[in-house]
Amino acid sequence: MTAFVIGQMHIHSHDWKEEYFAKIPQVVSDNKGKFLVRGGDPEHLEGDNQLPDAAFVIEFPDRDHARAFWNSDEFQSLAVLRRSGSTLNSILVDKLP
Repeated sequence: MTAFVIGQMHIHSHDWKEEYFAKIPQVVSDNKGKFLVRGGDPEHLEGDNQLPDAAFVIEFPDRDHARAFWNSDEFQSLAVLRRSGSTLNSILVDKLP
């Protein structure tokens, strides 16, 4: 079943962004993922949470592929870079049948 990784990012510095955003599309693609939303110009509609600076939705064939991406050495090394200047809230969900 198709699965999605959905994230909201708060950016605190910009030093890491050029390298991260240059490399992340290939790492996603190598794991059979596809960005559906990247950046997305978030707009607040409801709730009290702080609006993120960026949001993303990545589609994978299934949870196994999504987890393989998330746990891959390639992504984890980029995640260390990303964490140097941002915080991320991310979840994994299934597509409706």
